[in-house]
Amino acid sequence: MSNIVIATRESRLALWQAEHVQALLQERGHTVSLLGLTTTGDQILDRTLSKVGGKGLFVKELELALEEGRADIAVHSLKDVPMELPQGFVLPCVLEREDPRDALVSPRHASLDELPHGAVVGTSSLRRVALLRALRPDLRIEPLRGNLDTRLRKLDEGQYDAIVLAAAGLKRLGLESRIRVAFDPDTMLPAAGQGALGIEVRADRADLIELLASITHRGDWLSTAAERAVSRAMGGSCSMPLAAHARWQADGTLRIDAAWGDPEGRVPLVKVHALAQAGDFAQADALGQQAAALLRDAGAH
Repeated sequence: MSNIVIATRESRLALWQAEHVQALLQERGHTVSLLGLTTTGDQILDRTLSKVGGKGLFVKELELALEEGRADIAVHSLKDVPMELPQGFVLPCVLEREDPRDALVSPRHASLDELPHGAVVGTSSLRRVALLRALRPDLRIEPLRGNLDTRLRKLDEGQYDAIVLAAAGLKRLGLESRIRVAFDPDTMLPAAGQGALGIEVRADRADLIELLASITHRGDWLSTAAERAVSRAMGGSCSMPLAAHARWQADGTLRIDAAWGDPEGRVPLVKVHALAQAGDFAQADALGQQAAALLRDAGAH
């Protein structure tokens, strides 16, 4: 195959992710270049994503580059990819997952318990808001937008006492030392797809779909498929305070935990889990749908 062009956002983390995929493909003998793009999601920083159109704002321009033939593949943080792709696009590849946990970052406080009463915590994730409110209803949770470096700068300037970020992004950029504590998933359940990279292509590019099979991590592909099925079944968007995280058990079954909460803290957090054999995409999808049904039965909407 001639040169493979990767469409990517231009933030430091997005470029790391694209360069990671570039290196994996180059190791397999392919010539690969990057096409850096600025997305609408990168430009709108004064409002939360749930109010301006959701996480799809981070992928639209990349999909346009695929559609127009300017790029062959697009590399995404999987948790930024909408649950329903536009017609003509597929997500045939999920790479081996980095740490899926949330991380507390704070210059002065070593844990969530050590934050003083009324401390200001930054996040723009409704999922994190709902989970934090369930753990510490006294905290003042304020919106936090921008790329990883911008968020850390706002913290260091004293705008927040602590912020919550994905551990994966910090680790990928060599910023693991900023992590005060990585939350146990049973305490702060991650978002669907958190820590995983997904690769999107046009559905008619059978050549690329076959090529990408060589770098797909099957276990993480199935786990994240189950997680995304929960979100899809719940009408998944970033305006929903929903968590879903799947893990393989020692007996080879896939366990999925899911949670739904109210960011205002008016109703108790709903948590469920489901367990099944999930050896293929259809079984993983069915497990996710089962977890979503349990959430609805328990009062999530």
